Amino acid sequence: MSTLQDKRIILGITGSIAAYKSATLARLLIKAGAEVQVLMTEAATEFISPLTLSTLTRRSVPTSVSSEDAWNNHVELGLWADLMIVAPLSANTLAKLALGMADNIVAAVYLSARCPVWFAPAMDLDMWHHPAVQANVQRLQSYGHRLIAPGYGELASGLVGEGRMEEPEAITALALQFFARAHDLSGKRILLTAGPTYEPIDPVRFIGNHSSGQMGIAIAEAAAQRGAKVHLVLGPSKLKPTHPAVHVHPVQTAQQMYEAAMQYFPDTDAAILAAAVADYRPSEPAPEKIKKTDEAITLRLIKNPDIAAALGQQKQSHQRIIGFALETENEEANARNKMLRKNMDAIVLNSLRHQGAGFDSPTNRIAILFPNNNTRYFELKRKTDVAHDILDVLAQWWNQSSNSSL
Repeated sequence: MSTLQDKRIILGITGSIAAYKSATLARLLIKAGAEVQVLMTEAATEFISPLTLSTLTRRSVPTSVSSEDAWNNHVELGLWADLMIVAPLSANTLAKLALGMADNIVAAVYLSARCPVWFAPAMDLDMWHHPAVQANVQRLQSYGHRLIAPGYGELASGLVGEGRMEEPEAITALALQFFARAHDLSGKRILLTAGPTYEPIDPVRFIGNHSSGQMGIAIAEAAAQRGAKVHLVLGPSKLKPTHPAVHVHPVQTAQQMYEAAMQYFPDTDAAILAAAVADYRPSEPAPEKIKKTDEAITLRLIKNPDIAAALGQQKQSHQRIIGFALETENEEANARNKMLRKNMDAIVLNSLRHQGAGFDSPTNRIAILFPNNNTRYFELKRKTDVAHDILDVLAQWWNQSSNSSL
């Protein structure tokens, strides 16, 4: 059974009526084995007493960076933790974290934290949906922090809608799952392709697509967090991974991505092919910019190399390949056919029919298809969470293989 034994967790509490839930959260984390250090903003003390949290955790509860007795070393606290959870997170402190302000103990420790950071907002319906708040949420997510999205229900104002802090039991379950996954891919080598490819028409123009690379980069980051060594072959993207175990190999064209994939695949345990690779390219890119002279021009396109098929042909018995398919019609049939033709072990199906999924969206809704006609369906999730769903498939395969060899 998973536990939080020997894990150090900072619980930051900010000024929200939902602060009462934090006492239950602290108790559940401790019951699971964690050592919990609570930090409170001064506004939070108006909703719940520091004495209550100190009694539960058996640790003093700093409410400011300094006090009459001592200076609370925010740097030391930031280095101490294995995980920092800010729950509840008010709109006010959310803005401070997003902008790097450090005028309370929670924000100061946050800026010093080297561990993963999760945040669970709690606020009224209209506050939560305000563009300024959503922009701050997206900024924190862009730093690699995990949003624990607020739930739907009755709010303190009497309105009904999104804004309720997620329940302590659910947050504790996420922590248990997170640490259970922490090193389950240790020693594994994974090749990832991500982003679009740009096929030049001339030195200025190209054939491309709307892929941002967000999904593939999320998988790369998640795999590295779980202990894998990752080779990420990344097409032109504004996004970049930050984890030191992700080795980025930037490319522009499908041919370059093919060559890089062929180079790194033999020394890996798995390939996850999340890139949106152009199927065709101009046969003869113009050496100079094409001038606008005629009413129409004709481009002759030739087929690009098929990366998935090439890797499927050379796949060894110990290797696994997971592909991606973006379909608009006959979705499962087309995706399954692609998987079988290219000798994949599974394929992730995306659909543009689902709201909130697709290119350049922070969320995705997928199904994972397997050659034995089994399919796993998932609800709409943040791409950072989708990444772990995909990696869980690899972890389960390798765990089963390891157990069968005992």
